[in-house]
Amino acid sequence: MKTFLTLISFVVLFTSCSSIKTVSDHDPTVDFTQFKTAEFYGWDKNTTEDLNSFDRKRIEAAFTEEFKKRNIEIVEKGSGGDLIISLYLINEERTETRSTSTYSPNVHVYVGFGGYYGYGPGWGYGPGWGGYSTTYIDEVDINVGTLVCSVFDANKKQLIWESAASKTIDENPQLRKKSIPYVVRSIMRKYPKK
Repeated sequence: MKTFLTLISFVVLFTSCSSIKTVSDHDPTVDFTQFKTAEFYGWDKNTTEDLNSFDRKRIEAAFTEEFKKRNIEIVEKGSGGDLIISLYLINEERTETRSTSTYSPNVHVYVGFGGYYGYGPGWGYGPGWGGYSTTYIDEVDINVGTLVCSVFDANKKQLIWESAASKTIDENPQLRKKSIPYVVRSIMRKYPKK
């Protein structure tokens, strides 16, 4: 788990604040089509306390839907599911540096005696192009959440699949409600059973 979380931390450092980044790993020797039921083990005890009960239920419901699409039924905890699913959320506050550049053109008209655009005798006349650009640098505080889903073979008690997604956390609960299924779908795209 520590190795995987180190990999997650590496990915988080290089994620864009607006996109979802996912990483995944699995045991290639496992036949994932053999599993028909799964149960939620629960949330890892180190999951951030910032995750409220509404969002926990939304995340669990989204995973239930995604496993159902793969013909895996979620059963009650302790009822002997083929798979055990553990969820974990890491919330990291970061400061991100952003830069914005603007360009302002200046157009000058030169008038003088002689040729065109300064060619020929005299000063010439015509447009002169130039301008200047300004770059603004801001530091913005953001929260990046990394949701980890670990799946274990219940009989062998072995980790067989793990995947995680990192994204900037939406402050607005209505936006979170819409984005949670999208994040979970991103995680489950990596699941070996389509």
